[in-house]
Amino acid sequence: MVFSSPTFIFLFFPAVFLLAFLLRRSIKWSNAVLLVLSLLFYAWGEPVYVLLMALTTLICYICALGIKKAQKSAGGDKHGRFFCTLAVIWGIGTLVIFKYTGFLVSSFNSVTGLSIPVPDIALPIGISFFTFQAISYVLDVKRGNAEAATSFLDVLLYISLFPQLIAGPIVRYQDVAEQIRQRHITLNDTALGLRRFCFGMAKKVLIANTLAYTADRVYALTEAELNAPIAWLGAICYLMQIYFDFSGYSDMAIGLGRAFGFTFRENFMYPYCADSMQDFWRRWHISLSTWFKEYVYIPLGGNRRGRLRTGVNKLTVFLLTGLWHGASWNFALWGLYHGLFLMLESYGLLRPKRWHRALRHIYTVLAVTVGFVLFRADTLSGAWLMIAKMFTGWQFAPLFNAKLSLLLSPICIVALIVSVFACMPAANSIANRFTVYRPKLGYAVYCAALLLFIACIACLSTASYNPFIYFRF
Repeated sequence: MVFSSPTFIFLFFPAVFLLAFLLRRSIKWSNAVLLVLSLLFYAWGEPVYVLLMALTTLICYICALGIKKAQKSAGGDKHGRFFCTLAVIWGIGTLVIFKYTGFLVSSFNSVTGLSIPVPDIALPIGISFFTFQAISYVLDVKRGNAEAATSFLDVLLYISLFPQLIAGPIVRYQDVAEQIRQRHITLNDTALGLRRFCFGMAKKVLIANTLAYTADRVYALTEAELNAPIAWLGAICYLMQIYFDFSGYSDMAIGLGRAFGFTFRENFMYPYCADSMQDFWRRWHISLSTWFKEYVYIPLGGNRRGRLRTGVNKLTVFLLTGLWHGASWNFALWGLYHGLFLMLESYGLLRPKRWHRALRHIYTVLAVTVGFVLFRADTLSGAWLMIAKMFTGWQFAPLFNAKLSLLLSPICIVALIVSVFACMPAANSIANRFTVYRPKLGYAVYCAALLLFIACIACLSTASYNPFIYFRF
């Protein structure tokens, strides 16, 4: 079950919303409804692995209570470290078993020439997200940044809350702990949340899915069918697809959270407006980059142990960031690719801040576009082929021109034009400017959201379903 499926839109969400609204005066019953239906939401697609999520939550809950008790006793620091280590080992261990076992075995076979059977383990949906949330809860309790919850059900609701369960944003417990215990659902928050949900859904269904069709066709072409314009078309379509796919999901999650009385932090801040790679990572998937900064980069020493160690720490963090996205050397190299750019900028070997503003943006978008080729390609050889064609494949035979005209359909052109405008802050700035000075025009924004929602329903009823990219992470 997913946000843009008809089952969710017409059955699950209305039922949850109606029950939560009717029980809004009783936080106990409202939480109970959200918890039960969130577990059903996950169990719909993962009936067995909902037990894994619950077990992970239980272990981290017990460890947090153990840390809390140890902090009040003599020699508590040693016992606190034990419980913290136990939670981290369990969380990382489950990730390794379910997500990386096949990758590690196949890589070992490639290096040694052996033929150890590669296990086929189904990947639980969203395991990277709920595992990171569970680990962060325990670490924050250990650091004193969060209070250990006395109720297991509160922690389970925090982990399983359906708007952000499957693909984030990664939420820290201290950000929602008070809202779990006490929150107020206002009509204004509900309206704004549903409006944002509609705009996020439009990002996914109307833009990302449209561009995905062209991107998938380009990445499926053989070497003989590719030239530079076609390769660039595929790369740019995927650049926009992944942003509108993932930011669309984040908007839907944040909007639904607000409709239910929860406030989640922003996950994207117009990343394609960045003027350096460092700036890009301050804007892209903010909850993940913040997680790695707080729980990996700073504990490794951050930038406090010299320039060489800082560079090593950044490469380590981005290697792990790449592998977090998937068990593949493509993702590992994608992470190292970004880590290398951040090192070059940190060491002053690349100084985009000294360049002309337009050149800074071109450099950043170009570097990100090439990086996403590594991210999207099925194999490393496929990625190298695409990148090589982007920069050297300047042949314009009639076959290539005909192929390009078929790929660059009118609907693709419209989607690209809209995506360029929509990924900039201009649209939001214009809407805010009008609604601030003319509040009645705010109703026009709600009408636009409703029309986009209707358009999304129409598209979903006539097109095959295209799942969110980050569901597989």
